[in-house]
Amino acid sequence: GDVPLSRIPLRPFPGTATEKDVIAALEAADKRLFELVDGTLVEKTMGFKESRLAARLVYLLMAFVEPRNLGMVTGADGAIRLMPKLIRIPDVAFITWDRLPDRKEPKEPIPHLAPDLVVEVLSKSNTKAEMARKLRDYFAIDVRMVWYIDPKARTLRLYTGVKQSVLLHETDTLDGGDVLPGFQLPLRSLFPSGGQS
Repeated sequence: GDVPLSRIPLRPFPGTATEKDVIAALEAADKRLFELVDGTLVEKTMGFKESRLAARLVYLLMAFVEPRNLGMVTGADGAIRLMPKLIRIPDVAFITWDRLPDRKEPKEPIPHLAPDLVVEVLSKSNTKAEMARKLRDYFAIDVRMVWYIDPKARTLRLYTGVKQSVLLHETDTLDGGDVLPGFQLPLRSLFPSGGQS
């Protein structure tokens, strides 16, 4: 996906990495986040602004999901196995209880899950090819909705399929659709006030 080489470590050598390497990186002193794509570790980078936005969205989603007992919301270090040799770390994810084994929180560090909703907050190091690949990966495992948030443009692109999307601006209101019925979020409340970038 044209990922900058600075995000791909040479140890383990690209093509030879495993899930154990992802877990080892999480448990290391510097706690770097790596996704696993075709046996290659790809660093998940997020700046201060992106982290703040993701944290705000986690807070808003939890405030909606938890009182209704709809499922679980995870944050920016919630790694999930989409399929063998493919681990993604969405910035935010929502999983209904029905998609969780025995309707319980998984115990393994990297569970095999298909979230209902996945959110990615775009950062400078993300490439178009990388994000297109992620989108295909998510919908291949039956993720129902994906939000790509662009903090710089102050927009959110809502996908219901690889080729089905709508672009929302900060003056629009996000609707949870069939995934989060009743969830409404004026996008202006998501982005930092004053339009600073």
